[in-house]
Amino acid sequence: MTSIDQVEISQVDIPPKVLRTDAIQSFVTQETVMVTVRCGDGSQGTGYTYTIGTGGSSIVALLRDHLAPLLIGRDPQRFEAIWRDLFFHTHATAVGAITSLALAAIDTALWDRNGKVAGLPLWRMAGGAKPHVPVYTTEGGWLNLAPAQLVEQTLEAQAQGFMGAKIKVGKPHLAEDMGRLSAVRNAVGPGFELMVDANQCFSLSEAIRRAGRYAELDLAWFEEPMPAEHVAAHAQLLASTTVPIAVGESMYHLAQFAEYIQRGACSIVQADVARVGGITPWLKIAHLAEAHNLAMCPHFLMELHVSLCAAVPNSRWVEYIPQLDDLTTRRLQIEAGHALAPESPGIGIEWNSAQLKARRKFDPIVIRAV
Repeated sequence: MTSIDQVEISQVDIPPKVLRTDAIQSFVTQETVMVTVRCGDGSQGTGYTYTIGTGGSSIVALLRDHLAPLLIGRDPQRFEAIWRDLFFHTHATAVGAITSLALAAIDTALWDRNGKVAGLPLWRMAGGAKPHVPVYTTEGGWLNLAPAQLVEQTLEAQAQGFMGAKIKVGKPHLAEDMGRLSAVRNAVGPGFELMVDANQCFSLSEAIRRAGRYAELDLAWFEEPMPAEHVAAHAQLLASTTVPIAVGESMYHLAQFAEYIQRGACSIVQADVARVGGITPWLKIAHLAEAHNLAMCPHFLMELHVSLCAAVPNSRWVEYIPQLDDLTTRRLQIEAGHALAPESPGIGIEWNSAQLKARRKFDPIVIRAV
């Protein structure tokens, strides 16, 4: 049996490829925190996590001071035990975004290492439900875009073979949202899926009001209509509309998803593998959703989510937002509107080591066995 004898922590900041704004924030930079675990038998794996502008240094500090040292001497194949031990070691900061994001960097590194040792890609190792998943784009739907730009970019996505597109909503008046959405729907026709995302900006009364009008446009879903902590309000909204309600990107633990599902407060589950603490809890959330006949349509991180969606039977969509292209040697493969799960062993991300070195924010932090 081998054990972990070294952990390396680094950070790479990636500016967005286009201006990205929604109803409550702008995407400033992707602070990408990376963890590499190295074992006594020479095997290794690399995982990562992210924020969109703040908190990267806090994740690094939690990893450096509290989590990475506890990995030394551990069996990398016992990822369930490691995840649980680290979670309870940080009980004073859990459940919370920083803790979950830090755990995700470690958990994805362990899955990467174990997949490489087994010679299996992530999607096969985690279940192997299907080799490809439909893909929709968010990259042309940001709130800062004028209606003419929305139409142009959504038509371009349709021509490129995407099967759907997500449009940000949350303009000051409903008429503005409806004008933008109606222009896109009229341009792409009824056979192209449209999703909308409010990024938690509405009150319950406004969410009910807007959902009533959005329903006219035959939307695939209404995403994050209200702050995620208001579970009862989401249940009221869902009971009042025919538009499916999607939540998950601002939730950080399996139990939060269980509460939403048990209270009938969502139609679609959008767990983000980084924000829930990694692959290990993501798969549990996916199976929980499957048990309640709910679809998984995860948030962001398409390079990881394509494999996870291919692993489980109840995944419906992968979200296309290119962000890692400059740091990898191979981009997400898309054919006939479907994202293809990579067949390379591990998590399926082939990092460009030269770019990682050139863009890193500080010299790697190395934790070794004493």
